[in-house]
Amino acid sequence: MNEKLTSEQTRIDPRLSEESRMEEFRRVVKEVAADAPTISQIAINSLLTDKNPLHEGTYMSAGRAGARSGNVSELTAIADLRPGGADRLRRIFGLTGGDFDGAKRVSTLHNMRFVFFDDDTRVLFATAYDGDWDTYIDDFATKIPELMDLLFANVEGWPGIDSPDVKDYIANHQIDAAAWFVANPQVTVVDVRRYQRMEQALDTFFDAMAANTAMDATTREALSALSDAVATPQGVDY
Repeated sequence: MNEKLTSEQTRIDPRLSEESRMEEFRRVVKEVAADAPTISQIAINSLLTDKNPLHEGTYMSAGRAGARSGNVSELTAIADLRPGGADRLRRIFGLTGGDFDGAKRVSTLHNMRFVFFDDDTRVLFATAYDGDWDTYIDDFATKIPELMDLLFANVEGWPGIDSPDVKDYIANHQIDAAAWFVANPQVTVVDVRRYQRMEQALDTFFDAMAANTAMDATTREALSALSDAVATPQGVDY
């Protein structure tokens, strides 16, 4: 009996009902690599290497729409622009220099971008954020409603951020990502800001300790080991 299962067989084969997620991953990767060129097989098989749990992500739903990996989610939407909308938005972007200070009040927002296409008749809006879809939209509505309406009033059919229909409008224009990769899926915006404060505090602490001539040898050795551990890169930290 041929033990190599086709994709259709693996979908219904009862022997696979108890396989772990990693076993399923390895099986699917091997199926994909079976008829691929050698160089592609090498690249595909590299996916089977052991993963650092701190960097592990999972492709799942972000809620009503969009994909999520670990703590980080994505939102990609495409909509028609009102006449002159692209020009008005460019003027707004030019005034801000791309730095929307108001958006920083949404503590789950990693980034957002606007792309005009089809001769400035359509816009692609894409953003990465922490958590689930509904909470994210609520944050925009409660923390930066004026900015949202200033920007999206240039989009056809925008109901207003305070409208009860706004979530339906966004979801109807959203397109789920077919794949979603996040380099640090467990790290939230709040985490990043905390890590930055910790780094600044550690630098100040190390400088102060370096000037402490009365420090005993044990303490100096421990501080040196801590400094090395913080400064030594790992993996792709270069």
